Amino acid sequence: MRYVDQLPCAIQEEKHVTIPMEDGVKLSARVWRPTASDAEPVPAVLEYIPYRKNDLTSTRDAIHHPYIAGHGYACVRVDLRGTGESEGVLLDEYLEREQSDAEAVLAWIAEQPWCDGNTGMMGISWGAFAALQTAARRPPSLRAICLASFTDDRYADDMHYLGGAMLSDNLAEAGTMFAYATCPPDPAVVGGRWREMWRERLDAARPWVLEWLRHQQRDDYWRHASLSEDYTALRCPVLASSGWADGYSNAVTRLLSNVDVPRKGLIGPWSHKLPHLGEPGPAIGYLQEVVRWWDHWLKGIDNGVMDGPMLLAWMQESVPPSTSYEERPGRWVGEPSWPSPNIGEAVLPLRDGALGRPGDRRSEEDRAHTVQSPLSVGQFAGKWASYNAPPDLPYDQREEDGGSLVFQTAPLDGRVEVLGAPALDAEVASDAPVAQLNVRLSDVAPDGRSTRVTYGVLNLTHRDSQEHPEALEPGRRYRVRVPLHSIAHAFPPGHRIRVSLSTSYWPLVWPAPRPALLSVYEGGSTLTLPVRPEDVPEDKALRPFGEPEGCAPPAVTRLSEPEQAWTVTRDLVDYRSVLDIVKDRGLQRYEDTGIETGLRACEKYSWTGEDFGSVRGESAWVMRFGRPDWDVRVETRTVLTSDEDAFHVDATLDGYEDGRRVFSRTWNEQIPRTNV
Repeated sequence: MRYVDQLPCAIQEEKHVTIPMEDGVKLSARVWRPTASDAEPVPAVLEYIPYRKNDLTSTRDAIHHPYIAGHGYACVRVDLRGTGESEGVLLDEYLEREQSDAEAVLAWIAEQPWCDGNTGMMGISWGAFAALQTAARRPPSLRAICLASFTDDRYADDMHYLGGAMLSDNLAEAGTMFAYATCPPDPAVVGGRWREMWRERLDAARPWVLEWLRHQQRDDYWRHASLSEDYTALRCPVLASSGWADGYSNAVTRLLSNVDVPRKGLIGPWSHKLPHLGEPGPAIGYLQEVVRWWDHWLKGIDNGVMDGPMLLAWMQESVPPSTSYEERPGRWVGEPSWPSPNIGEAVLPLRDGALGRPGDRRSEEDRAHTVQSPLSVGQFAGKWASYNAPPDLPYDQREEDGGSLVFQTAPLDGRVEVLGAPALDAEVASDAPVAQLNVRLSDVAPDGRSTRVTYGVLNLTHRDSQEHPEALEPGRRYRVRVPLHSIAHAFPPGHRIRVSLSTSYWPLVWPAPRPALLSVYEGGSTLTLPVRPEDVPEDKALRPFGEPEGCAPPAVTRLSEPEQAWTVTRDLVDYRSVLDIVKDRGLQRYEDTGIETGLRACEKYSWTGEDFGSVRGESAWVMRFGRPDWDVRVETRTVLTSDEDAFHVDATLDGYEDGRRVFSRTWNEQIPRTNV
């Protein structure tokens, strides 16, 4: 990244500004704005998240907010109620209170003497959710939004459930927020009442996974704040981006298809990162694009920001399997609209135990293939959403394929490029009332190495309805469709396209209550690929992105080294297998505030042999904050197990001051499995 120290506008910063809510709670904000805005008001941009502006996101915030402010905007970074130095408590994600607070924040910003009354919202992940959800409420000052790594469907396309099956990230991300929501405010900012504020957070805390497990089907809990329930609610322009390695790769094209507002989409090779910090690379000059977006929609500058394709996507070249990549080779392609007239459907039938070519007739035989996968299928699946640290992308799929039902093409005569969401249509029967069909699409090189391109999951009880799942009738045949995550990928000549079907995908997906033998019938089964021509003339005229740039972050001194680990082990005596994940940032000091922070997160997923009742997930966090005269620590631990009838949650929360435990609470709760 190129750090910029000369910007069009001189700026000033206010590190702690309080914004009053209607119930008397005050939210804490950090504001960067042009010095001249005292006399010449400017538009304002809000980022609204729970991740501690004073320390944990301060490095990242300092790269993009001063940069945008230096181009003529007031940038306001607000911690949600109950986080950082904001008062109150944070009880769950995307509650009504959170969105009404956001509206109040926007109203406050629009009324400030340095704001001209026009506002935008931007962010990644939670910040993007907040922007989209707030925009759907149509606050009067909000003119446009910029989103990265988001979804419009909280049930079907978030970290909780996929195809009606529970993701292990439902536990992992609950563990993240169990820790973040119980951290103390900074005494240097809020003064002596920090203990009272901290105690209020600790007293109110509950493991978030408990609430998420109580809603195993699509219901009003998930419908709330899901734009997919009413796309007409969005009336302001949107710039939407994500990455193919992210869990949120689907929402960009879905948003382009369904909203009727000025819109642009951008999908790169990235994991869960902002595009100017994108990993795997190449990263792009995203902040330049954001400034152009705000210039047009907040200042009314006719700068051609809406010219060119509606969607820009990184067409990824074939690569050997790896758990991480520094760069993904490829090229940018553009689509004038979505769905795009450039994309056609290639239907590949399952026939003769293989995957046919487009145009082949379906098998005339009613041949059945059976699969009952071991629990080990999925141990090399990587994370639902990659962060590219520690290495968390899927590894070589050959070992996974040993426990799967595999169909593949003959070596390809020519290059095949896909852009969009593949889908498997299959005719299946199960010997159990609850079963999963997990589908992986892979690129198989001539030497046999297999790189997963994309995947999809279906809890077969959700085959007809996310709201009202129905148990399978053992032995009965069903027609089902499994959509796979959207992707852009080029299969080279000589490679094979492989589709692999399994009945488990643990630990990425929590297993069904018990094993199931699944029969897949050739006659009614096909793979549909969204195929794009290689030589679309408009691709050659695309405007290139600038190099990544931003402002230099403040000095941070590393006091201890970070640690990253992703380890799979198997004991061949008792057949116990474990996936251990460690993400430790180490201890570091932010020199501008003097605060020291440490963050260590550990996840562990284990199972024994083929015992579906042995699966166990654990998320444990330690978060430290301190100065020479202040030392606090929060430790959380959540363990999730299950049997055929229920999920079992065992959790602990401990708070420490000066090495002495000052708070402790334990939860032991059971929640019925209602996802049939």
